[in-house]
Amino acid sequence: MADQTTAKPKTQTKTQLKHPKQYQVLLHNDDFTPREFVVHVLEVVFHKGQEMAVQIMWQAHQHGVAVVGSYSLQEAETKVDKVHEMAQQEGYPLMFSLREL
Repeated sequence: MADQTTAKPKTQTKTQLKHPKQYQVLLHNDDFTPREFVVHVLEVVFHKGQEMAVQIMWQAHQHGVAVVGSYSLQEAETKVDKVHEMAQQEGYPLMFSLREL
């Protein structure tokens, strides 16, 4: 009689990776920061093209607030801190905030 071995079936488990929470960066309108400066920081800090930067600026101007983009918490905080630093250096009250998605 031949030895017969039966292999146990391998159990596969799927590892679900949790994606980091995303946060929207919001641009708030104010009556003092020049439009050109707002467009500039959107281009430099958020890497928006000129046309997109102008659209975002106008959205904030007309509606009081505009979504700039969605980022991980660390990236969003870094970008907002950079913008606030740039605005403070120029003496502008430009305000950005975060909203968890």
